[in-house]
Amino acid sequence: MRDAAGATTPDREVLARVFGFHDYRPGQGEIVAAMLAGEDVLAIMPTGGGKSLCYQLPALVGGRLTVVISPLIALMQDQVAALRENGVTAAALSSATAPDERDWILDVVREGRLRLLYIAPERLASERFCDWLAGLGIARLAVDEAHCISQWGHDFRPDYLRLGELAARLGVPVGAFTATADEDTRAEIVRRLFAGRRPRSFIRGFDRPNLSLAFQPKASPRRQVLDFVAARPGQSGIVYCATRDRAEGMAAALREAGVDALTYHAGLDADERTARQTRFTRGEGVVMAATVAFGMGVDKPDVRFVVQADLPKSIEAYYQEIGRAGRDGLPADTLTLYGADDIRLARARIDEGDAPPERKRADHARLSALLALAEAPACRRQTLLAYFGEAAGPCGNCDLCREPPERIDGTEIAQMALSAMLRTGEGFGAGHVVAVLRGEADDRIRRLGHDQIRTFGVGAAHGRGDWQAWLRQMLALGLCTIDGERGGAWRVTEAGWEVLRGTQPVELKRETPARKAAARKGALPAPRMAPEDEALLRALKARRAELAREANVPAYVVFSDRSLIEMAARRPATPSQMGEVHGVGAAKLERYGDTFLAVIREAG
Repeated sequence: MRDAAGATTPDREVLARVFGFHDYRPGQGEIVAAMLAGEDVLAIMPTGGGKSLCYQLPALVGGRLTVVISPLIALMQDQVAALRENGVTAAALSSATAPDERDWILDVVREGRLRLLYIAPERLASERFCDWLAGLGIARLAVDEAHCISQWGHDFRPDYLRLGELAARLGVPVGAFTATADEDTRAEIVRRLFAGRRPRSFIRGFDRPNLSLAFQPKASPRRQVLDFVAARPGQSGIVYCATRDRAEGMAAALREAGVDALTYHAGLDADERTARQTRFTRGEGVVMAATVAFGMGVDKPDVRFVVQADLPKSIEAYYQEIGRAGRDGLPADTLTLYGADDIRLARARIDEGDAPPERKRADHARLSALLALAEAPACRRQTLLAYFGEAAGPCGNCDLCREPPERIDGTEIAQMALSAMLRTGEGFGAGHVVAVLRGEADDRIRRLGHDQIRTFGVGAAHGRGDWQAWLRQMLALGLCTIDGERGGAWRVTEAGWEVLRGTQPVELKRETPARKAAARKGALPAPRMAPEDEALLRALKARRAELAREANVPAYVVFSDRSLIEMAARRPATPSQMGEVHGVGAAKLERYGDTFLAVIREAG
């Protein structure tokens, strides 16, 4: 923790003493240096990449007040609780702030002791409140979830539009932080927030190597989700569903299977949503079945899995949702289910929306990128990172790396399927098209005369499951489309005509028996600890839970899972050795060191 001349730098000294971290995560050090130098900063960092430390640490090193704009009260409260556990004087002002807490905040502000003040954006509607802020002598303004200021973003919040005016009025350096923002969103953040100034931009790596990536075609979606969750007993996770009804039904099915499951969606009143989010954040082994209304601001680091029971709307939404797993850096699993109906509905939502044509084109491009990921022939992480402009080798931690599918020249197969669509008048669904290809002459096919067309039976050598998978891949490749106005009829696109003319080859994949079996099992289990270490870890977690209940804070605020796992493996015997454990800073060592050392001694 020294500079090039061998001296300990102030920021790294605070990093170790306060937070118990012995080094920065990738990209953090540069951003902290820019903030300390008084530069405007726009930082795009992956979920779990440590964005909050990039504005918390400069506030402590500089010794002056930093104001943080955060969109969710629960997130602010949890971050303030974590800072206070680390011995930092921090506070949050929102509609939920109690009068005595508000009085205390005014006192520590007057005394110059407050280092971080979190504010909900709706507070900025009060001119009197903004006047008060302007008189505090603030050192810098930090905007968390900065994509909320962009009307191109997926979480637009009207209250964020006041931030540009506030930043100009305060006249202090601004740091804007978010996990996902494409070029259009970044441009709007800069235009609305920095008043003509050009911030220094940091777009850091999007790779989350601890996340296992997997996609599965929908077969029996509820059963697939239940099997996946059952393989991870006692783990906290999120199951995303497309609608409120699906989320409610999924939670009910999970509870029936013995899982501690909750539901979260916009149809619940605000108090109930807050209560459920709090229970999820502070509990262990709770699974949340939710719509996309749940997620932003969920700061729970030990979410061990995320399942998307329906296809997300874009690759950015996919990345943000799976990014809520494994924020502590430990192994976590993700699974995304998708089917032809998902693709049809996603296209229809874009086409039927009231967005301008250029936005619709952009949304179709984002969806196409997600479909390419779903039907990728090789390493998913390579495909995902390539979308964000990063090169990578095979990851070894996705379903396609663990059990690669067979890749085949699918040009003739695609031509058969497209011809069957055309010769049946482009008026039928996938089941009918597959029956024609396989030569299955039921009464309806005979009545329509489809047993007499040239493509009847040309694909009989292939199974129904193979044809269904290939049609789905062709749909993802844009060779055909589903016409919702004609009862889900499959139609040939211009790209499909290129294949029929022989001017465009097609590569498809065929599932192998080993891969199908691996998909049912889900991700490979994480390496297990030694039995004696697992027993100690359980004891450490039990003590942590007691302390968290007493302090009315989430368990991870006391110590993260990563810290407890390291304690169980290293078994520190002295306060000095305990202080070397990841996440054990000076304040936590003083408050909890003896307690956890006693648990370790009792375990022998």
